[in-house]
Amino acid sequence: MMIPLSWYLILAAALFCIGTYGVLARRNAIAILMGVELMLNAVILNLLAFWRYGEPTTAVGQAFAAFVYAVAAAEVAVGLALIFVIYRSRRTTDIDQINLLKW
Repeated sequence: MMIPLSWYLILAAALFCIGTYGVLARRNAIAILMGVELMLNAVILNLLAFWRYGEPTTAVGQAFAAFVYAVAAAEVAVGLALIFVIYRSRRTTDIDQINLLKW
């Protein structure tokens, strides 16, 4: 028995909305990065669902998903490095207290 495509799309939309809420409502930089990762996972779920129901004989959907995973890994590495550098100088990860243009 196959799961309908609409169920995957509803799950991906819910994940994306939770991630968006996490990005907009949180003040901690690490929590914001977690929200962005949740949004990227929703995109990957959409890519794989459309690949499975569209043209499952080719590996196009899997290739796109692997590309998104690589971009997400790079985003986490750069984002955490920036957060660590900011934390060393400001001793906080609160976004409201980080204003690097004012000294």
